[in-house]
Amino acid sequence: MKLNSLTPARGSVKNQKKRLGRGQGSGKGGTSTKGHKGAQSRSGYSAKRGFEGGQMPLHKRVPKFGFININRREFRGINLDAIQKLVEDKKTPVVDVAFFISHGLASKNDRIKILGRGEFKLKLEIQAHAFSASAKTAIEGKGGVATKV
Repeated sequence: MKLNSLTPARGSVKNQKKRLGRGQGSGKGGTSTKGHKGAQSRSGYSAKRGFEGGQMPLHKRVPKFGFININRREFRGINLDAIQKLVEDKKTPVVDVAFFISHGLASKNDRIKILGRGEFKLKLEIQAHAFSASAKTAIEGKGGVATKV
């Protein structure tokens, strides 16, 4: 143990808060470290969220771009290779929306679109909300049926 390694016990020393407005002799009297005049020197002051002292706020300075279509219909994309793998395990002739929901590929509020990734080798009847052109030709090419719900 050396003098330079001594420290007080934990919790025994507290950082005292600045005691403002306790007379000129304290060094923090008079304006109580708030400066002269202006909103921040007054009692009850609180800035609005994003307020930057009259400077144009960041959320107004940053350029906005793009377009959000409020009528857009979102689809859950499911590829043919995923369907083929699942059907080979489960051995089912008809694949519909309930099948996708029960096997965790979609939730009950999802609209389902079948996409054409992967090689498709099965003759199936697939029911979904939408089909890509490549998926539809792949399904019908093997003698299956692609039905829109």
